Amino acid sequence: MSETFFQKLQRVKPGDIGHIFKFILALPLSLVYRRKRKALWLICDNENEARDNGYHLYKYIREKHPETDAVYAISRRSPDLERVKPLGEVVNYGSLRHWIYYLSARYNISSQKGGKPNAAVCYVLEVKGIIKNTRIFLQHGIIKDDMPWLYYNETKMRMFVCSTDREWKYVSEKYGYPEGWVKKLGICRLDCLHDMQVKRKQVLLMPTWRSWIATPTSASDEIEDVSEFTKTEYYRGWSEFLSSGRLHEILSRNDLQLIFYPHRDMQPFLHYFNVTDERITVAKWPEYDVQELLKSSAYLITDYSSIAMDFAYMKKRLMYYQFDYDDFRKGQYPQGYFSYERDGFGPVVYTAQAALDELEAAAEQGFTNPPEYASKHDGFFDLYDQSNCERNYQAILELDREK
Repeated sequence: MSETFFQKLQRVKPGDIGHIFKFILALPLSLVYRRKRKALWLICDNENEARDNGYHLYKYIREKHPETDAVYAISRRSPDLERVKPLGEVVNYGSLRHWIYYLSARYNISSQKGGKPNAAVCYVLEVKGIIKNTRIFLQHGIIKDDMPWLYYNETKMRMFVCSTDREWKYVSEKYGYPEGWVKKLGICRLDCLHDMQVKRKQVLLMPTWRSWIATPTSASDEIEDVSEFTKTEYYRGWSEFLSSGRLHEILSRNDLQLIFYPHRDMQPFLHYFNVTDERITVAKWPEYDVQELLKSSAYLITDYSSIAMDFAYMKKRLMYYQFDYDDFRKGQYPQGYFSYERDGFGPVVYTAQAALDELEAAAEQGFTNPPEYASKHDGFFDLYDQSNCERNYQAILELDREK
């Protein structure tokens, strides 16, 4: 969804203004601190999590290359703080110290474009060339869509990590990065997807977010009325599926458990879903870990989420249920190189009844992956090993040699 400058301003929060003063305070301090820690690597994911590619790279560095001066940024209120603290130094996300580290670090490394003390302020500093620092984008998932907000002129990131040949070619040709700055290395968390223990009766329902609902602006009105969540197509579509008597019958007859775990940006709306079937769990963050759910589940139902790539990487069966395809393309991500119908790792359906038909058929077949989808694995995932963290680490070291 293309936004005007005014619509972007609607996303600015009062707290963003306070970070301008933190930047001003941190700048002179960082000039001194930089001399003390000349080779600092500052790593993070989302401010409240240590579960994504940043965490996996940081853990790898601390265990395999402890000589590297690496720090992980995470909120001191995060439930994941205790997961990462035993590994090494952490800094409170968004704090003055975080700002000092951000301005001092040789490398700012994150799985999130907004992985920095304050996304709004840092965007202006970086993209407008006010500060010069070296930023590495570890990626949040495998890109398949056109995402203009990740174009080079919107990020000025020095290294952009991809995982497959098709993704690498698409980003290299479309996103505008200088030659050689887009690297096919594999996202770090894929290293941990080789040791799964699957619960054969567990079905995972994990839809992605809708930007026009999660963070509404006046541009949201171009898609639909978002003043009441229960009137949105997202709510109606998933509520219809979850409350279906046929779904409950399929779960009961096949002795299945279904876990409904929406994207973290849709988690604030969970209480609107009135689920009474004891075979359906409405999973809340942080009680459930996305990667562990992906590893333990036998079958995935999603819509457009890139976590389908992780699931397909593990050679497991899945389905795409896309009841609001046109709105999603208009409001969130335009079509990229990947066609769900042509390239997808499972069938694409558009109605609740068709989705139930697919679930029923998959359950009756023990969730075995049909040959027409299993055969796509090797042709797409040309990197399939446990060396993603090492490749990322070595590629960052290579930047030192280029200086």
